[in-house]
Amino acid sequence: MRWTGTRSARDRGPVGLLEAQASSEIENIVTTTDELFSAAASEPTASPAAREALRYRSALRWGHDQLGRRPLTASTASGVCAIIRGHDEGVRRGEVFIGDPASRRRVHTPPAGREALGGLLDNWSTFLNEPSDLDPLVRMAVAHYQFEAIHPFTDGNGRTGRIMNVLMLCDAGLLHLPLLYLSRYFIEHKDEYYRLLRLVTSDGAWEEWVLYVVEGVRSVAARTCELIDRIEDVQAGVLDAVREVAGSANHDLVALLMEHPYARSIEVIERCGVSRPTAVKWLRGLVAAGVLEEVRAGRQVLFINRPMMGVLTAS
Repeated sequence: MRWTGTRSARDRGPVGLLEAQASSEIENIVTTTDELFSAAASEPTASPAAREALRYRSALRWGHDQLGRRPLTASTASGVCAIIRGHDEGVRRGEVFIGDPASRRRVHTPPAGREALGGLLDNWSTFLNEPSDLDPLVRMAVAHYQFEAIHPFTDGNGRTGRIMNVLMLCDAGLLHLPLLYLSRYFIEHKDEYYRLLRLVTSDGAWEEWVLYVVEGVRSVAARTCELIDRIEDVQAGVLDAVREVAGSANHDLVALLMEHPYARSIEVIERCGVSRPTAVKWLRGLVAAGVLEEVRAGRQVLFINRPMMGVLTAS
């Protein structure tokens, strides 16, 4: 499917956090939806798992910002991985192996040595950018396998590869915004994901692998469209409440509450250009209207967009 771009960029915030949560969960970095959105509003108090997921979101945004400025290459992947990990180690020096998550057996030993890895990554970068008759979805599926088989970093390869997937779709013009995420599909079909990756390695079973990925894109695209429809329904309700509380349709306030379901008064002050008393009046008016819930987190007061969180949690 081709994303029309008619959906607003504001939706990237909460949907991107869901992808960060799902992709991190594949690596056994587990957070709840509420924990993650609370951490996004108050990062100093975040758990280590939530901080890792937030770094994933930052890496996704950084990668998307690079599109149009430079080609999508191994250098992009290296930058994404450095943000995910919180430091830049570059391409690994030593040997690693990939094991079967169930049996814990070694099933693939990626190439080792910086010279060998550098050559393989150069080939991978060329594959991403050279003219081709391959459908962009097929190219993405093949490139994802190649990246995971090369396994260029000591850690963070899976998360980096999943970010590169959506960046490839954006780079190919199939998406205008990084709103389509395969991580949840990979979690739901995790055994099949690893089985098919191994089959490509052992038997060259490319067709099965490509069909699996394409079906994932179809499934996730339909689910994402439904999610954004539900988000827009919530937004309409928030807009009506804001119109009543603020006396006008303050679109900056609505956008803030949709982008950041855990909001603080200081963000309203900065985004809307109003005084603190006005910001607090609006927020508490929306609490009285049943749109927001006021909670204390340490020294901070957070205002939670519960209808929005209900949609995100259900997704």
